[in-house]
Amino acid sequence: MSDEIAKHEPIGDPGLAEHQYRPQDVDDAQARRTERQISAMFLIAAALFVAFCVIYVTVDANETFLGWSAQNFGFGFTLGTALLLIGVGIIQWAKKLMGDHEIVELRHPAKSSDEDRTEVLADINAGIEESGIGRRPMIRNSLLTALGALGLPTIFMLRDLGPLPFGQRVTVWKKGMRVVNDVSGRPLKPADLQVGQLVNAEPAVFFEEDEEGHRLYEGAELLAAKGKAAVIVVRMRPEAVRPSQGRENWGIDGILCYSKICTHVGCPISLWEQQTHHLLCPCHQSTFDLADNGKAIFGPALRSLPQLPLALDDEGYLIAVSDFPEIVGPSYPELARDQKKLDKSS
Repeated sequence: MSDEIAKHEPIGDPGLAEHQYRPQDVDDAQARRTERQISAMFLIAAALFVAFCVIYVTVDANETFLGWSAQNFGFGFTLGTALLLIGVGIIQWAKKLMGDHEIVELRHPAKSSDEDRTEVLADINAGIEESGIGRRPMIRNSLLTALGALGLPTIFMLRDLGPLPFGQRVTVWKKGMRVVNDVSGRPLKPADLQVGQLVNAEPAVFFEEDEEGHRLYEGAELLAAKGKAAVIVVRMRPEAVRPSQGRENWGIDGILCYSKICTHVGCPISLWEQQTHHLLCPCHQSTFDLADNGKAIFGPALRSLPQLPLALDDEGYLIAVSDFPEIVGPSYPELARDQKKLDKSS
């Protein structure tokens, strides 16, 4: 054997201390006790995942615990503790029960030969065998139970990604409800708006109180309702307005009301160009022509801004004739297709 080859051979005795076996390697009772501990961690994790779902259903979002949101505290405790237990259990399984012996391996070229691939598969199978997953059904089954239960919180959290499409059609706007300034809550009259002016507004119900003096909408419920009912009120010269068929009476002397929510991804918009009658979304520059029924004329938005039909009550205040006749919020593919057909026919 040449010196070049010999220097790549492993050292027979590099001077390492004698291998020390773990208690679980020499004591079956200790191994079984460790197995039960790890399985208990996995089963507790599964129970915590179920508890996450129970908290989601039973705990109100407005309840507090030690000054924090009780629901968020419950979510964090159950989900975080469950994931921690699974992680600790897997680590303990690897350290105390899986195969424990020293391996010496020669370096090999980057390209794997067929023999190497065969050896890798053999090593994988050996690793599976050494893990004891086939010989320790208690750990295997409890781990599978915990990982299966992990899917339950995932299903519940998917519900919080956004409102379902069929729920978007309904807002708090109703026939006869006054349009008020979104800061002061003051009802609006036509005389309050000048030509070219834009006012951020919302339904009067957000400022109304019950018999005990509490607001009808508060907290998370108020924010959710505002997310669909927020509007802008603009005033243009009546001759500049080009209403489509059926919308001739939706405005009052050039005063029109539109949803404040962009139909692209739902950003709030109020960047108003009074000379061009264009409304711009600050997020992705979608542009809507409010003189032409809120039509989308530029940017990624494909659907016109929903318009709220207006009228005057007996005291001369602006009121809604009905709820929005269109879905408020981000576009859905089928709505965009319908809008394109409508635009072509008009």
